[in-house]
Amino acid sequence: MPAQVISPKEKSVTLWDDYIGRFEATERVEIRPRVSGYLEKVHFDPGGTVSEGDLLVTIDPRPFQAEIARIKAEIAQARSRRGLADSRTKRAKVLLDARAGSREEYEQTLQEQQSAASEIAAAQARLRAAELDLEFTRIRSPIGGRIGEDLINEGNLVTAGQSLLTTVVSIDPIYFRFTGSEKDFLNYARLSQQGERTSSRDTPNPVRIKLADQDDYTITGKMAFIDNAIDRGTATITARAIVDNKDGFLTPGMFGQLRLYGRDPFEALLIPEKLVQYDQSRAFVWVLDSENTAEKRFLTPDRAVEDGMIIIEEGVSRSDRLVASNVMAIRPGSKVQPRSKESDSSSDNSGGRPSEKPSDKSSDKSSGKTP
Repeated sequence: MPAQVISPKEKSVTLWDDYIGRFEATERVEIRPRVSGYLEKVHFDPGGTVSEGDLLVTIDPRPFQAEIARIKAEIAQARSRRGLADSRTKRAKVLLDARAGSREEYEQTLQEQQSAASEIAAAQARLRAAELDLEFTRIRSPIGGRIGEDLINEGNLVTAGQSLLTTVVSIDPIYFRFTGSEKDFLNYARLSQQGERTSSRDTPNPVRIKLADQDDYTITGKMAFIDNAIDRGTATITARAIVDNKDGFLTPGMFGQLRLYGRDPFEALLIPEKLVQYDQSRAFVWVLDSENTAEKRFLTPDRAVEDGMIIIEEGVSRSDRLVASNVMAIRPGSKVQPRSKESDSSSDNSGGRPSEKPSDKSSDKSSGKTP
């Protein structure tokens, strides 16, 4: 049986590990009121972009303005009582020094003076709280980014700390969150111990990402976070990469596939992945011996790399001859006629038939002679 025969090749490869995940905002804020009241005005366009400090919502400020005016009046009254208490204290002190008044009356006026001072301090504290409440009626964006829909319309009553008005998410940069298995985590830890790859905890290892409608990993980023514990329920660990998103194209919640830099370049033995077959749970290839007889060779494949090649950990060597065509027709003990790629190509170009020479008859006919 004719078949193409190749040998494994050694090549320096850099490994990338594949993961699936989603983009998420680096900052996400739920906008809720800090005071209760009626929603007076919505100042943002749902779905648009906002800057930090932009006015988003106004709550009716009139009840809070009235409260401030009332507290200011209380402060004025307390200051008036404080002035009266100061005057009485001075007179009581003069009388006490002249031995015309009692110490009891003097101590009573001191107590009134201190009480009035305390009332002023308490009223000033209430005034500061009321001014804060008035400030909270104008809700501003704490971050810059893209804002969501207005969940409560104008005229509705909102409750402090409860009513969700809208959300704001940051745009640039953006996170890509994914999870890795405990086995992957151990592999990276071992490589870091052996000095073959630095840990992503200490080094922003590069990543490449492709979206659902892409064939190539065109988005680049770097590792930014690895969780501090493995989830006991799923035996996975959460990780996060960070990606520039200056044009705002990448959106939180978007699905993607990530390739993480897995190992420094090393010399690996590669064969075409299509040659590997499986006998139950064991992988094997067909190898020719010195007499061109096919035999099964079980091997340990690692991971696929670019150009349809796969890394082989053990099972074949650089000098082995692997059957690379008609592999489904090969059986143990089959005799094989080895062919290289070049001979197969030339055979294909000639249509698979030997070239024909003109016969003697045609020569005779062309010369006009009778046989």
